Amino acid sequence: QVQLVESGGGLVQAGGSLRLSCAASGSIFSINAMGWYRQAPGKQRELVASIISGGSTNYADSVKGRFTISGDVAKNTLYLQMNSLKPEDTAVYYCSALVTGGLTYWGQGTQVTVSS
Repeated sequence: QVQLVESGGGLVQAGGSLRLSCAASGSIFSINAMGWYRQAPGKQRELVASIISGGSTNYADSVKGRFTISGDVAKNTLYLQMNSLKPEDTAVYYCSALVTGGLTYWGQGTQVTVSS
Protein backbone atom coordinates (compact mmCIF):
# COMPACT_ATOMS: atom_id res chain seq x y z
CA GLN A 1 0.00 0.00 0.00
CA VAL A 2 1.13 3.55 -0.78
CA GLN A 3 0.36 6.75 1.08
CA LEU A 4 0.66 10.13 -0.63
CA VAL A 5 0.63 13.57 0.98
CA GLU A 6 0.60 16.75 -1.10
CA SER A 7 1.73 20.19 -0.01
CA GLY A 8 2.69 23.54 -1.51
CA GLY A 9 -0.61 24.84 -2.78
CA GLY A 10 -1.79 28.34 -2.12
CA LEU A 11 -2.88 31.66 -3.56
CA VAL A 12 -0.71 33.29 -6.20
CA GLN A 13 -1.10 36.07 -8.74
CA ALA A 14 -1.18 35.36 -12.45
CA GLY A 15 2.34 35.00 -13.78
CA GLY A 16 3.65 33.70 -10.49
CA SER A 17 5.05 30.32 -9.52
CA LEU A 18 4.38 27.52 -7.07
CA ARG A 19 6.05 24.20 -6.38
CA LEU A 20 3.87 21.33 -5.27
CA SER A 21 5.33 18.39 -3.36
CA CYS A 22 4.05 14.86 -2.90
CA ALA A 23 5.64 12.71 -0.20
CA ALA A 24 5.23 8.98 -0.76
CA SER A 25 5.46 6.26 1.87
CA GLY A 26 4.62 2.59 2.24
CA SER A 27 5.37 0.13 -0.55
CA ILE A 28 7.11 2.69 -2.71
CA PHE A 29 9.16 -0.03 -4.40
CA SER A 30 5.98 -1.09 -6.19
CA ILE A 31 5.38 2.29 -7.85
CA ASN A 32 5.69 2.18 -11.62
CA ALA A 33 4.54 5.69 -12.46
CA MET A 34 3.40 8.86 -10.75
CA GLY A 35 1.43 11.85 -11.86
CA TRP A 36 -0.30 15.07 -11.02
CA TYR A 37 -4.00 15.54 -11.71
CA ARG A 38 -6.20 18.56 -11.16
CA GLN A 39 -9.89 19.20 -10.83
CA ALA A 40 -11.50 22.61 -11.17
CA PRO A 41 -15.08 23.35 -10.05
CA GLY A 42 -17.55 21.95 -12.53
CA LYS A 43 -14.90 20.10 -14.50
CA GLN A 44 -13.65 16.52 -14.66
CA ARG A 45 -10.35 15.54 -13.13
CA GLU A 46 -7.60 15.77 -15.73
CA LEU A 47 -4.04 14.53 -15.98
CA VAL A 48 -1.57 17.41 -15.82
CA ALA A 49 1.78 15.61 -15.89
CA SER A 50 3.17 12.13 -15.38
CA ILE A 51 6.51 10.41 -14.98
CA ILE A 52 7.37 6.72 -15.30
CA SER A 53 10.09 4.73 -13.56
CA GLY A 54 12.45 5.15 -16.48
CA GLY A 55 12.21 8.93 -16.21
CA SER A 56 10.04 9.64 -19.23
CA THR A 57 7.60 12.51 -18.71
CA ASN A 58 4.35 13.61 -20.30
CA TYR A 59 2.40 16.84 -20.03
CA ALA A 60 -1.02 18.10 -20.89
CA ASP A 61 -0.90 20.52 -23.80
CA SER A 62 -2.26 23.28 -21.59
CA VAL A 63 0.79 23.22 -19.30
CA LYS A 64 3.64 22.35 -21.65
CA GLY A 65 6.49 24.79 -21.30
CA ARG A 66 5.18 26.08 -17.97
CA PHE A 67 5.08 23.05 -15.64
CA THR A 68 7.82 20.53 -14.85
CA ILE A 69 7.36 17.21 -13.09
CA SER A 70 10.33 15.71 -11.27
CA GLY A 71 11.22 13.48 -8.36
CA ASP A 72 13.76 13.15 -5.59
CA VAL A 73 14.29 9.43 -5.11
CA ALA A 74 16.26 9.86 -1.90
CA LYS A 75 13.38 11.78 -0.33
CA ASN A 76 10.60 9.70 -1.92
CA THR A 77 9.07 12.94 -3.10
CA LEU A 78 7.43 14.01 -6.34
CA TYR A 79 7.37 17.66 -7.40
CA LEU A 80 5.42 19.82 -9.78
CA GLN A 81 7.08 23.14 -10.57
CA MET A 82 4.41 25.51 -11.84
CA ASN A 83 5.54 28.69 -13.59
CA SER A 84 3.70 31.43 -15.47
CA LEU A 85 0.51 30.49 -13.69
CA LYS A 86 -2.82 31.48 -15.19
CA PRO A 87 -6.27 31.81 -13.61
CA GLU A 88 -7.26 28.74 -15.65
CA ASP A 89 -4.80 26.72 -13.56
CA THR A 90 -6.96 27.20 -10.48
CA ALA A 91 -7.93 23.75 -9.21
CA VAL A 92 -7.36 21.14 -6.56
CA TYR A 93 -4.19 19.29 -7.49
CA TYR A 94 -3.82 15.59 -6.67
CA CYS A 95 -0.78 13.37 -6.61
CA SER A 96 -1.20 9.81 -7.87
CA ALA A 97 0.86 6.64 -7.94
CA LEU A 98 0.37 3.64 -10.22
CA VAL A 99 1.68 0.43 -8.67
CA THR A 100 2.39 -3.06 -9.90
CA GLY A 101 -0.92 -4.81 -10.37
CA GLY A 102 -2.67 -1.79 -11.82
CA LEU A 103 -3.88 -0.08 -8.64
CA THR A 104 -3.77 3.69 -8.36
CA TYR A 105 -3.35 5.60 -5.10
CA TRP A 106 -4.28 9.22 -4.48
CA GLY A 107 -3.26 11.99 -2.15
CA GLN A 108 -5.73 14.26 -0.38
CA GLY A 109 -5.25 17.16 -2.78
CA THR A 110 -3.93 20.68 -2.39
CA GLN A 111 -5.70 23.85 -3.52
CA VAL A 112 -4.05 26.13 -6.06
CA THR A 113 -5.74 29.47 -6.68
CA VAL A 114 -4.42 31.89 -9.29
CA SER A 115 -5.80 35.41 -9.20
CA SER A 116 -5.78 37.95 -12.01
